[in-house]
Amino acid sequence: MKLGFFNDFVPGVIVGDQIVDVSSVVSRLNRGTPQLLMGEIIAKFDQLKPALERAARSGGVPLSGVRLRPPLPAPGKILCLMGGYMEGVENGVRKGVDMFLKASSSVIGPGETIVLPEAKCPIFHHEAELGLVIGRTTKNVSEREASRSIFGYVNFMDISGRGFPLEPSIVPIGSWLGKSFDTFGPLGPWITTADEIADVSRLRVRLWVNGEIRHDYNTADAEHGVAKFVAFASSVLTLEPGDIISCGTNHQGIGAIQHGDKVEMEIDGLGRLSVQVQDPLKRSWPRGIDRSMADMVRKMRTPQPA
Repeated sequence: MKLGFFNDFVPGVIVGDQIVDVSSVVSRLNRGTPQLLMGEIIAKFDQLKPALERAARSGGVPLSGVRLRPPLPAPGKILCLMGGYMEGVENGVRKGVDMFLKASSSVIGPGETIVLPEAKCPIFHHEAELGLVIGRTTKNVSEREASRSIFGYVNFMDISGRGFPLEPSIVPIGSWLGKSFDTFGPLGPWITTADEIADVSRLRVRLWVNGEIRHDYNTADAEHGVAKFVAFASSVLTLEPGDIISCGTNHQGIGAIQHGDKVEMEIDGLGRLSVQVQDPLKRSWPRGIDRSMADMVRKMRTPQPA
């Protein structure tokens, strides 16, 4: 099943090229905010599923005639993998799991605009990533148990301001803050439940800038399975329904984004997410793949001679 919001955050189920209003099915849930509502839909999905399936058969309205909104407008936690892929290096160096928190206030949805801040970052990059949506309260689970905590999957862009200077007088050294600017977390266009994805370890991930392909990799290149990420995160903090773990990217397709760009990403079975880029300063960087970044990360995965 595919779940999302449209127009004034009306809850919906996506069926083909239509979206069906399921407000009546979830009317008794917490509707304080769209995030709280989606969190409850996720947490109580097993009970709601039969009624949602019946509603989905009643017919809806064309997706082309509505405004899709982020399916998780303000996740309690967005945990992002650092690295996460082998970069196509056969028998390469595997690293341990590490993550950082990205601000939930960075989230935007389909058709919205990434606004580059005036911060003096040397460059702003796109990163196309698979997002895991947590489906139940989870703490200290094993890898064997962890898959039961994954409700579904979503396209996620981890937009990054590289070398973010912490103070104007300090040489830029980089910080997770450079990933948490407002609008730096595009996600959507909907959540696809886990049962619709036959093999999460065999998904094609693509991203285009102005129609030019940048990222084009497969989750088969990941250094660890998704269950490991859930288990690791839950050993540190309590995961809750509607939280997101973003699985990192293969940097061999990484590149700059700049004013006027149209950025689109698509993962098998998860739909296509499209956003615009605006830069009040109208800065510019070389187009295409950033080979210096791609080569640097690939070198980190390449075994060095003894």
